[in-house]
Amino acid sequence: MRQSMTGFASGQGSAGRYRWTWEIRSVNARGLDLRLRVPDWIEGLETALRARLSKAVKRGNITLNLRMHAEDGATLQMLNSAQLDATLTALAEVEARAMDRGITLAPATATGILALRGILDSSTTETDTAGLRDTLEADFIPVLKSFCAMREAEGEALQTVLTAQIDQIKLLTAEAETLGEARRKDMAARMKTALSRALDNSDSADPDRVAQELALIAVKADVTEELDRLHAHVAAAHDLLASDGPVGRRLDFLTQEFNREANTLSSKAQFQPLTRVGLDLKTVIDQMREQVQNVE
Repeated sequence: MRQSMTGFASGQGSAGRYRWTWEIRSVNARGLDLRLRVPDWIEGLETALRARLSKAVKRGNITLNLRMHAEDGATLQMLNSAQLDATLTALAEVEARAMDRGITLAPATATGILALRGILDSSTTETDTAGLRDTLEADFIPVLKSFCAMREAEGEALQTVLTAQIDQIKLLTAEAETLGEARRKDMAARMKTALSRALDNSDSADPDRVAQELALIAVKADVTEELDRLHAHVAAAHDLLASDGPVGRRLDFLTQEFNREANTLSSKAQFQPLTRVGLDLKTVIDQMREQVQNVE
C-alpha cells in the first residue's frame, strides 16, 4: 500500500500503578529520521520501539513521545544539573556567534530547555522493568497500526491525485504532438520569408549557404525528442505508482526530468499554441512535484 509521509496517532494505556500516553506524528523528510522520547529507566524500550518503527516505515521525520505517570509517585523527574549547565553553555556560544554575524535569534525559554533530551532524568523505585517494557511494546502495536493506517489513507489520496496529474501530462504531450504539423507549416512559411528577405538585401549571399543555415535552425528547433522522452516519463511514472514499496525519491527525480523536458519544449516552441502547452505542462509538473514531496 502506498504511504504518505504525513501521519498522526495517539493512544493511552495503563498497567498496575502506571498510566501512559502515546503520541506519534510524522512529516516529510529525505530519509528516515526517528526521534523518540521515552523513559530511559525502562531498559531496552527505546531499542524495541525503534526497531518496530524502522520496520513499519521507510521515510519521514517521525517523532514518538511516551509520557508515563505513576499513581503512587514511584517515577520522579529530576533535574540533570550537569546536562543543564552544558546546554546553557552551548546556547550562550550560539547566541554570541549569531550576534557576531548580525543575526538575531529568538530567546530561549525555560519550557523549551526543559523539553530537551537529558535535561530532566527519570528516576524510579522499579528494579525489574522487563514486564513493564513488554506491556508497553504490546500496547504500542495498535498505536503504530493506526499511525500506518493514516499514512496509507493519505497515500491512497496522493496516488489518486498523482495519477490524474500524470494523465494530464500525457494529454498535453499528445496535444503538443498534434500541434507539430501546424508548427512545421508555420516555421516553413517564416523561413521562406526570411530566406527571401536575406537574398533581397544581399547581392553576395549564397542561396545554398543561407538555405543550409535555415535548415540547421529547423533541426535545432525540432521537439520530437522532447516529446518522446515525455511519453517515456509518463509510462515510467505510472509503473512507479503501480509498484510496491517506497517510490517517493524516484518520483521526485522523475518530476525533475519532466520539468527539464517541459522547459526545453517551451524554449524551442517558437509557436504560440505550442508555447501555451509548454507552460501548461510546467504548471502541472510543478503541482505534481509538490505532491510527490509527501510520498514515502
